[in-house]
Amino acid sequence: MNARPEAAYAPAPAPLTEPTFGTATTGKVGMWIFLVTDAMTFGGLLLAYGILRAGNKEWPAPTTVLGIPFTAFMTFVLIVSSLTMVLGLDAAKKGDRREAVKWLVATAGGGVFFLCGQVYEYRHLIHEGFTLPSGNFPATFYVITSFHGGHVFTGVCYLLITAFGVSRGRHLENGANFVEITGLFWHFVDLIWILVFTLVYLIP
Repeated sequence: MNARPEAAYAPAPAPLTEPTFGTATTGKVGMWIFLVTDAMTFGGLLLAYGILRAGNKEWPAPTTVLGIPFTAFMTFVLIVSSLTMVLGLDAAKKGDRREAVKWLVATAGGGVFFLCGQVYEYRHLIHEGFTLPSGNFPATFYVITSFHGGHVFTGVCYLLITAFGVSRGRHLENGANFVEITGLFWHFVDLIWILVFTLVYLIP
């Protein structure tokens, strides 16, 4: 009996690209699905805030309670971090590890600044008596903003993990698809905050 060629027993080569769903990778599709469901959660929270506020004639004007200028600066930093994320993705697509890592870490730094600002804001408000049991406004404020803060913290961890991987030469294949997925999450976090800042802080 003739032996089969060795090639018949060789394992199939690993795919060079991530599987796709249409023109998008499965990872990107998965992130979009997650972001859509997450947006629904934020939408529900903001809707509940609007209903409670509309039904309470004694609801205080947010501008008289919250530190608008300080939070506006925090918002500006978060928006700038979206720009640094774009620069990081561009560098990753070009295969420039050093530049990609620099901008990814800078993006994470913007998130850390935002979180520190949020802690400072909470401490100040609690000191002024703006606490969870003191009314519907503080209760909804803390629930919405802390839920978003949890997303910022997750995003910072996500960015640092991505930056570490890029520094080791990973995540640059498939047009830096992994880095792009990280960017999708971070841009979503920034966009949601713009909505929260407008609806909760600015509308009198």
